[in-house]
Amino acid sequence: MTHHIFVDGQEGTTGLRIHEMLARRSDVEVLRIDPDKRKDPAERARLLNAADVAFLCLPDAAAREAVALVDNPKTCIIDASTAHRTVPGWTYGLPELAAGQREAIRTGKRIANPGCHATAFVLLLRPLVQAGLLPAEAAVSATSITGYSGGGKSMIAQYEAGGDAKLQSPRPYALGLAHKHLPEMVAHTGLARPPVFLPVVASFYKGLAVSIGLQLDQFRPGTTAAQVQQALAAHYAGERFVRVLPLADPETLAAGFFDVQACNDTNNADLFVFANATQVLLVSRLDNLGKGASGAAVQAMNLHLGVDEGLGLV
Repeated sequence: MTHHIFVDGQEGTTGLRIHEMLARRSDVEVLRIDPDKRKDPAERARLLNAADVAFLCLPDAAAREAVALVDNPKTCIIDASTAHRTVPGWTYGLPELAAGQREAIRTGKRIANPGCHATAFVLLLRPLVQAGLLPAEAAVSATSITGYSGGGKSMIAQYEAGGDAKLQSPRPYALGLAHKHLPEMVAHTGLARPPVFLPVVASFYKGLAVSIGLQLDQFRPGTTAAQVQQALAAHYAGERFVRVLPLADPETLAAGFFDVQACNDTNNADLFVFANATQVLLVSRLDNLGKGASGAAVQAMNLHLGVDEGLGLV
C-alpha cells in the first residue's frame, strides 16, 4: 500500500530533512507543490486534504492556518511548530513518553511534534516525576547546548558565511527566561513550574545535550543516584531509540569530556546519570535534526500508518 504524504513548508530545515528520509522509501508517495503556488491557500488545501499524513514545517501562525484548511477527516496532521504542543485534542508525538502514548499516536489525527530541547528535557524528567522520585514542585534548572542548525536557514547561513568573531564562541540566548519550549517542558514532565532554562548555541552544525543538576535531597527522602538511573532504565527498557547508560558511565568518564554530537545522524537519544555523594547530574543527548525534529516526525508517521516504527530511520 502506498501512503500519500505532503510536507507544507518543504523548504525549511525540518521539511528538507523529512524529504531526505522519505526519498529512500518505496511505501510513500510525496505530494509536491509547485514553487509558485507555495502560498496559494487553495493549492495548499488541495494537497493537505489529499494526504494521508501532512507534515507542517511552518511558523506557528502559518501552522494554525494550515490546520484550518484541512476538512478531510482521514488526513493526519503532524505539526513541527510549537503551535499545538500543549493544546487539548493534540497528541504529543513522543512515543516513549508514557504507557499508551504509542496508541494515542496510532489513532490520533492531530499530532504535535516535540521540540528539540524539550525532547531531551522531558525524556530525563518525566519518568522521575511519574515514579514519585522527584516531586512535581522541585526547583529545576537546565542548560542545553545545541548546534546552529536549530536556528533554521538564516542562522545556518550566518554561521557558514564565517567572518564574525562572535560566532566562534558559544552563545547563550533566551535570556528573558521565556523560551518557546518551556510550556511543553512543564506540561509533559508533570512539573508544577517551569525550569530556569538556558539554551546555548555553538559553532557546530548539529547535536544537542541538555544537562540538569540536582541535589539528592531534592528527591524523595532516601533516594540514591543508583535508583535515579534504575528508574530511567526501567522506563525505557526495550525502547529502540532511547538508551540509558550505566550510572557514571565509565567510558564517558574515561574520555574526560562529553561528546555532544555522538547521536548525530541517528534517531537515538542517550541518557546519563552522573553523581557524587550529594548531587546528581542528568544529561540527555540527541541529534536536534533527528530525534529532536525530523526523525521524531517520521517515527510518529510510521506509528500512525501502522508500519515498522523505525522504517527509514537509523
